[in-house]
Amino acid sequence: MSSPFDAPSTPEEQADRDSREQYVLPLVVRLERTDPPARTDALETSARAVLTLLADPRVTDADGEWAERVAAWEDARIRKVVRRARGGEWRKAGELPGITVTGAGGAEVRVFPPVPLDGWPKELAKLQVSGTDLDDAEPPAAAAPGLPVLWLNPGLEMSAGKTMAQTGHAAQLAWWRLDGAQRKEWAESGFALAVRTAAPVAWAGLTTGGLPLVRDAGFTEIAPGSCTVVADHPALRQA
Repeated sequence: MSSPFDAPSTPEEQADRDSREQYVLPLVVRLERTDPPARTDALETSARAVLTLLADPRVTDADGEWAERVAAWEDARIRKVVRRARGGEWRKAGELPGITVTGAGGAEVRVFPPVPLDGWPKELAKLQVSGTDLDDAEPPAAAAPGLPVLWLNPGLEMSAGKTMAQTGHAAQLAWWRLDGAQRKEWAESGFALAVRTAAPVAWAGLTTGGLPLVRDAGFTEIAPGSCTVVADHPALRQA
């Protein structure tokens, strides 16, 4: 399957993709006033939530209840939108069909099957996109050896919500590149991964090394075509 993030599309290919019905993958991060998640934990949990949905039998089985919607979503632009919820909003979001994933530090992200771009459930449509600015109390430690790493562009500034969508994109690109055995191994690890900001001197090499690379469409915050995340999975370096 071709990906809108792997390489720039020709104008004809992009027009064809844009002519199809557009879907969006909703993600909701739990953001309580008194106990917000750490930024890196939220970014990692968002990526793991996307992978968890992609591996779910409701998606992978031909007759799975979410399979048709995911296929339609992947056939157009791969849009993801992150919204925030707290208290009763979070509880109501949890009543909708979806999957909640919890991070190592307690971050909670719920991912839902794709919905039409203009057809959000009312419980999710009213949630705010802005206000997802998060911080780490301390810089995250170096990623463990052998762990898949989603490398952030050190030259871009994005809100936590925007970055969560980008790490979800990168994880999805890596998933598409893996074979069945590699996917199974990753799933059995709980989709272990790390999100780190690349060193400026390393970024150019990461973007030219043949690894999955997210190029943003530029709908929000950053310029179209901006390279945001590189997915560095060990299995892809061995290919």
